[in-house]
Amino acid sequence: MKHRKKGLTAMMAAGTAMVVALTGCSGSNGTPKVTSAPATEGAAVALKDGKIVSSPLTLSYFVQMSGNPAPGVKSYNDMAAYQETEKKTGIHIDFQHPATGQEKNQFNLLMASGNYPDVIEWGWGDYPGGGVGAMNSGVIIPLNDYMAKYAPNLTKLLADNPDIKKAISTDDGRIFAFPFLRNDPYLRTYFGLGIRQDWLDKVGLAMPETIDEWHTVLKAFKENDPNGNGKADEIPLLIRKDTMLNFSNVFLNAWGISGRFNLDGGKVVYGPIQPKYKEFLQTMRNWYKEGLIDRDYAGTDDKQKDAKWTGELIGVSELAVGGGIGKYTNAMSGKNPKFSLVGAPYPVMNKGDKPVLGQVEPIFNSVGAAITKNNKHVAETVKWLDYKYGQEGSLLFNFGIEGKSYAMKDGFPTYTDEIMKNPDGLSFATALGRYAVPFGGPLVQDKRYQEQNASLPQQRNALKTWMDVKNDGWIPPLSFTNEESTRLASVMTDITTYRDEMFDKFVMGAEPIENFDKYVKAIQGMGIQEIIDIQEAAYKRYLKR
Repeated sequence: MKHRKKGLTAMMAAGTAMVVALTGCSGSNGTPKVTSAPATEGAAVALKDGKIVSSPLTLSYFVQMSGNPAPGVKSYNDMAAYQETEKKTGIHIDFQHPATGQEKNQFNLLMASGNYPDVIEWGWGDYPGGGVGAMNSGVIIPLNDYMAKYAPNLTKLLADNPDIKKAISTDDGRIFAFPFLRNDPYLRTYFGLGIRQDWLDKVGLAMPETIDEWHTVLKAFKENDPNGNGKADEIPLLIRKDTMLNFSNVFLNAWGISGRFNLDGGKVVYGPIQPKYKEFLQTMRNWYKEGLIDRDYAGTDDKQKDAKWTGELIGVSELAVGGGIGKYTNAMSGKNPKFSLVGAPYPVMNKGDKPVLGQVEPIFNSVGAAITKNNKHVAETVKWLDYKYGQEGSLLFNFGIEGKSYAMKDGFPTYTDEIMKNPDGLSFATALGRYAVPFGGPLVQDKRYQEQNASLPQQRNALKTWMDVKNDGWIPPLSFTNEESTRLASVMTDITTYRDEMFDKFVMGAEPIENFDKYVKAIQGMGIQEIIDIQEAAYKRYLKR
């Protein structure tokens, strides 16, 4: 789900699945308390009084299919949650799904055509100027007035949670999309370091905390044959450059910086030009030279990574809680009963220090459903979208159909064996995809989803470990003007490409670390200070919202 991780990426996780909840506005059973809002003029609360429309209505909707679709689900219209919603609302959706791997290209073509569907669900951070740019250019419309009149569920949620309203609003107070929300820290963190606990036990070492301890562990993995096959084939550490520098920040965080922009003393800095980044590169260079880092890290794809993990070659890598810890633990349960994969803490420099700058998703990452200027049924569309934020819609899109994909047990929506132990061998996410889509989109994801997705003790403990990080150094999602966004896209494309190229050269030894100052000057010459100033100005505007 790369789309969900970086505007359209999966980030979309994701891998990896993207999960959210609203404990700040939850009842005792974790359900968002937004269903008792008084009806406003023209609004429908949980659709108690019947359908939204009195005659059939079809709305067009552009959205990426999430993850690996379940067999038979070729469109969201094949999903039980949307089928049920159509029955309740009277509104049919003509879903337009971009081809897998062509999402960004097809979105750009759609934008250039001017022939917009009624609703576009997207990571609007990818649009020039973000949601602000899309509104200013006339592609989508501001929703504030319509929400106040026709969206009682989301309106009450925002009234009860000012931090959420701040996160989804632009600097001038406009709201451009029905948002995909994350609020509970338990759901905003789902990625970190995974390590073979049985390998640690075999080499007689404790869980590493400091960079020095990590070096000791990785060296022991390389030299002491922890997989027990009599061959020196262990890969102590597989790192993914894109993940390390753009997402999870593993190892780099020990130096108190990131591979992108973060806060230092309340000021915006660009991590890859800080002096500490040189120390980080030197450490990675040393580890690579010693054979502690996979020689093929730069070219290892997901399938190769899977093969290395299930082939018992890897000791440590960055992993998702579901698509890593859970996947490999289940895959190896019958092959090697001693296989033990656990979450490891983010590294620090000094024993006892609190880790900083770990993986954590923002409350709102710009993914949401926006209504376009071509929509002739805005009121009906707003009511339809708002349905997901009420109790009935929230249960439907987080858990699916009661009696089929979940059952209520003491007030807790518990997934059935069809989801948890699928008879066809489908993964949790794929099996659930027949009924619901709690991985993204315009909704509030329920904490109880993740509590069952990460049901193994190893997964629950990994989440607890990865969450034990001080993350106030991250910059919240910002709004940029069209001009700022244009400069960001233009300048940062070249800088990021150069940063990535030089990372490999420094780590692999093709470029001496002594040339770090030249590298910094090159990035400065590309205009990084202008971008830092833009980020700083946008951050100050955010603080004034």
